[in-house]
Amino acid sequence: VQLQASGGGLVQAGGSLRLSCAVSGGTINIGTVGWFRQAPGKEREPLVSIPWRGGIGHYVDSVKSRFTISRDNAKNTVYLQMHSLKPEDTAVYYCAADPRRRVGIQPSSNYDYWGQGTQVTVSS
Repeated sequence: VQLQASGGGLVQAGGSLRLSCAVSGGTINIGTVGWFRQAPGKEREPLVSIPWRGGIGHYVDSVKSRFTISRDNAKNTVYLQMHSLKPEDTAVYYCAADPRRRVGIQPSSNYDYWGQGTQVTVSS
């Protein structure tokens, strides 16, 4: 399974971005997809997860009202729509896939497959 994250960039505070995660090479083996981020000098943190088929997204409180995860199974792509971005959202954003179908936020250790990351920079 391969994941390709894209869509990052430089945006002003209050702006929006949509990240994409294209999944290939065996989507039948995927149960859950999640988005994480890692800021300089900080640990990688989970943001949201969603079952690959059916179910809804589960978010951490810091992004719940601003970020929305969605998926297009026909395109094998998961999206992360981000609104009202803040400078503290600046980080490298990663998508990841877990072969097991899970509900709720999952730690990074549960995910077997990772994309390469896409940089999001929010200027004040």
